[in-house]
Amino acid sequence: MADAGAGAGGTKDTGRRRGRDETEEERADRMWTELIQEVRVAQMGVQILFGFLLTVVFQPKYEQLSDTDQSIYLITVVLGAAATGALIGPVSLHRLVSGRRVKPQAVRWASRLTLLGLVLLLATTTASLLLILRVATHDGFVPWLVAGVVAWYLLCWFVIPLWTRYRHTSD
Repeated sequence: MADAGAGAGGTKDTGRRRGRDETEEERADRMWTELIQEVRVAQMGVQILFGFLLTVVFQPKYEQLSDTDQSIYLITVVLGAAATGALIGPVSLHRLVSGRRVKPQAVRWASRLTLLGLVLLLATTTASLLLILRVATHDGFVPWLVAGVVAWYLLCWFVIPLWTRYRHTSD
């Protein structure tokens, strides 16, 4: 049985093992697999939302929307297209650099694209919600409701993960 005080390299440290005993390539392989699983979830959401958005302009009611609502719609479609591109980007990145021995760098870029895609998905979802609620009701509470949902997304997608990272990651 290994010594409880042994670190990843087998030497005594603060009593806790830190990290994994893996090479840079093994770590990149593991991180790539985890990242692709995460991207699959986000891709599904953005593709469904984007597909729905593309149909709106072909509905008879679109012509009846105010100029403001049509502008919100156009901005939402562009945000959805950008989010789709960012969240599909890691797949293309992997395909184009596969076998080139740059997986650690590819994982970093794919991670950045995924984070950007999540921010764009947040913006797309926010704009979609704003448009839908403006069309469904013209009440003054719409901006407050949208702000509450955005706060919820920010809490779930960024605040809790960053708090967990800060709270449970040692230097």
